[in-house]
Amino acid sequence: MDDFVEKTRVYFLKEKSKTFGKFKEFKIYVEKHGGFNLKKLRSNRKEEFTLNEFDKYCKIHGVKHQLTASYTPQQNNIVERKNRTIFEMTRSMLKAKNLPKKFWAKAVAYAVFVLNRCLTMSVLGRTPKEA
Repeated sequence: MDDFVEKTRVYFLKEKSKTFGKFKEFKIYVEKHGGFNLKKLRSNRKEEFTLNEFDKYCKIHGVKHQLTASYTPQQNNIVERKNRTIFEMTRSMLKAKNLPKKFWAKAVAYAVFVLNRCLTMSVLGRTPKEA
């Protein structure tokens, strides 16, 4: 999730070992299409984010890699809420149309597509109390 523009991108990986390669692709894409450099990456302490080559890459490219404490989703609650919303939307879509789980990835991609086009209070520049 991009905190600046409040957009979410989702990638489907068959293996966790592909995370680093996909992150490099993501960084290049964001910088070329967004016109700015990636400054910060916040992730959990899962092994795919704590590889030495991951840290070296971040240091070389000036990306501050923040690791949240293990088993504390509260430290990343915006992303955790977004994930929950995506998964609830996905379950609802699949159940509403009686689709099998093999369509899970397509439904997740569509949920993210829809959410990226919905205006939120922070995008509008207001807090919920002002609305």
